Amino acid sequence: MAQLDQSNNVEKLTPGDGDLWFLPLGGTGEIGMNMNLLGHAGDWIMVDCGVTFDETLSPDTHKTFSVVAADPKFISRQRESLKAIIITHAHEDHLGALPFLWPRLKAPVYASPFAAEVLRRKLSQHGLESKVPINVIALRERFTVGAFTLEFLPITHSIPEAQSLLIETSVGKLLHTADWKIDHDPVVGEPFDEGLYQGLAKENILALLCDSTNALKPGASLSESICYRGILRQVDAVEGRIVVSCFSSNLARLITVARVAEAIGRRFALLGRSLRNMYAIAKQTGYWPEELVPIDEQHLGYLPANEVFAIATGSQGEERAALNRLSLDTYPALSLERGDRIVMSSFLIPGNERLVERMLDRFKARNISVIESAQSDTPIHASGHPCQAELADMYTWVQPLVAVPLHGEAEHLAANAGVAKRFGVPVQLIGENGDLYELAPRQRIHYAKVTTGRIPLVE
Repeated sequence: MAQLDQSNNVEKLTPGDGDLWFLPLGGTGEIGMNMNLLGHAGDWIMVDCGVTFDETLSPDTHKTFSVVAADPKFISRQRESLKAIIITHAHEDHLGALPFLWPRLKAPVYASPFAAEVLRRKLSQHGLESKVPINVIALRERFTVGAFTLEFLPITHSIPEAQSLLIETSVGKLLHTADWKIDHDPVVGEPFDEGLYQGLAKENILALLCDSTNALKPGASLSESICYRGILRQVDAVEGRIVVSCFSSNLARLITVARVAEAIGRRFALLGRSLRNMYAIAKQTGYWPEELVPIDEQHLGYLPANEVFAIATGSQGEERAALNRLSLDTYPALSLERGDRIVMSSFLIPGNERLVERMLDRFKARNISVIESAQSDTPIHASGHPCQAELADMYTWVQPLVAVPLHGEAEHLAANAGVAKRFGVPVQLIGENGDLYELAPRQRIHYAKVTTGRIPLVE
């Protein structure tokens, strides 16, 4: 199975014609920083190349790095066998590391039109736009890279053109869900197509590689569309300034919040470069409603308090983001006062609790009210990931032989595997980054086969 490359003393794994392997370098045993490898017949492909934010890599120095990625050392040292980098959707934890790591990987990139445009803008900031070959793939389009034939299947999430991957090899088919949920009213894009996934039962899927982020939660996730009424109820009676914070990459939420501003008769401004960039991309690709036009943030300071409405980055307490600077009263274009309101239309990523608590305490000390999604009596956030009922549906429809939970911490992976077992999936494989999952010819895990780690990209 494994060959040792003595020239650099690094283990080089080469899959044979009868092998089908899954090797996560990031995103399995943790949430975020997704980087997955699939190997077959001498070839490797990478699915996603993401980042995580504000991590302390050295407990000795306590130095925090603002952008961190999975270490691609294993595959970069045999990059001649890496045939493609496939991007499932345009969220940072799935594509954000590519501009930093592509010079080490140098493989062609495949992405949907929306994700491709996000990538082009990122690559241009690194002087790489003309150097990285990006192959734009339409939904339901089939394409072949090395020993793999792939098809993008549309799936609902919180960003346009999210897709799962149907992956065909000579020894079996895989379905990689990437991030998903069942949403029949997703705000952006088409509703979830149950018939498409029900039809996969006829495809004899060997393994289903599935998002585990919400596997601990019973029931089903909320539709993105439900957030409109929830946020509206939290702001419609506010007489002071309103700031709503959400993930800049959650385009559906940005549109929802902009519609709330319109409904209460306020113009809105976008605070933060990433928000303005996402707005520009959505407008260019036809996903932004023409009637929703932001104002320049510089105009906010001239408006009476009861006309101010801002959408801000920084829901995770990031030091340089707009919301944290507002809490410190150091944001140049806007200052908040007693009677203003902050609405946190996002979930709290594990590990960010202290950063967010300190930021929100600063607002509260200034008598600025804060509405957090976990304490709100109306739904102001909807997750983009499947809960247990949705996982059960997917396993029932696809009927794979093997369940491979990914995108979650250990308890999430175990909960996902438990759902798979209850709904008839014969084999469940639970591992973590660096484990080699053998999917064919047998189904087993070779634990700690590859050394993995994290590398800083931006201090």
